[in-house]
Amino acid sequence: MSFINYASREINCKIVYYGPGLCGKTTNLQYVYQKTAPEAKGKMISLATETERTLFFDFLPLALGEIRGFKTRFHLYTVPGQVFYDASRKLILKGVDGVVFVADSQEERMDANIESIENLRINLQEQGYDLDKLPYVVQYNKRDLPSVVPVEELRRELNFTGVPDFEACATTGEGVFETLKAIAKLILIDLKKGK
Repeated sequence: MSFINYASREINCKIVYYGPGLCGKTTNLQYVYQKTAPEAKGKMISLATETERTLFFDFLPLALGEIRGFKTRFHLYTVPGQVFYDASRKLILKGVDGVVFVADSQEERMDANIESIENLRINLQEQGYDLDKLPYVVQYNKRDLPSVVPVEELRRELNFTGVPDFEACATTGEGVFETLKAIAKLILIDLKKGK
């Protein structure tokens, strides 16, 4: 669903960070935004209502090169974490090119992770997408906390299709850019196929 801007010779791609409430989606975006050169990024916009918040910004990674003479601009979005805000989640998934599922590694958040990943699948299906055919990566966030689930168990419960996955601590930036580079690479591979 990439949008091609012929005037600026840019391909615009949408990456959505999805996951349960307070798993680190916003922290991921804030870290990327802080570390991205000012000339390569747009404004970070926060759409906040009384009860929910959605963040997004766009950036032009200069190191990724061009596709058929076009630069690639990525638009990063977060969804509200709570399932209560399902309508907003569905809206944000419209036109998605790739998904980062951010899992909270804490033992007590495992049910919320499972519920959120099932919700992601359903919301994508309702819009005609298949998670198994979409560029998709998993990030196991909050690996710095004491009560974390072993990665093997997280993989078994949340990554049964074996997509690229990463351990992370979004507050320090560990694993944040590795996750972003992986999803960007999968999207570019998809684009080069001419989808």
